[in-house]
Amino acid sequence: MTIVHIRISIAAQRLFLFGPDGACIRCYPVSTGEKGAGEVRDSGCTPRGLHRIRARIGANAPAGAVFRGRRRTGEVWSPGLAAQHPGRDWILSRILWLCGCEPGRNRLGDVDSMRRYIYIHGTPDGEPMGVPRSHGCIRMRNRDIIELFELVPVGTAVEIVG
Repeated sequence: MTIVHIRISIAAQRLFLFGPDGACIRCYPVSTGEKGAGEVRDSGCTPRGLHRIRARIGANAPAGAVFRGRRRTGEVWSPGLAAQHPGRDWILSRILWLCGCEPGRNRLGDVDSMRRYIYIHGTPDGEPMGVPRSHGCIRMRNRDIIELFELVPVGTAVEIVG
């Protein structure tokens, strides 16, 4: 299956995957930044504009594998582990690390999406989807990020719209 691009709608809280004929192949619920759309570092907002997948992290990791600093910790998320780390922003299963393509908007300086560590990643399955709750990243259900990860190569275009 050839993938042309991804579009993430902050307003709809959905990720759409498009094929070469322009047809939507998949649609997933997501959770974007709780503070809304925005590009500035440390804002907690989800950046808009054209991005690309810069790196794919976590191939073959088990569902629920925990990542810190883009590295597996060896843990697998569980309610017990969550109770030991209240308030932790869980990054689970897979990471698609985004880099901005638009200098001054989402690339370079204080608006650089890659330096902001903006990812598409898994989150605990009990977290709500369809409502903005993240710290700026795009959260997905673990099964959904694992499926998406297998479909998209590095370099895939990702358009994030308000």
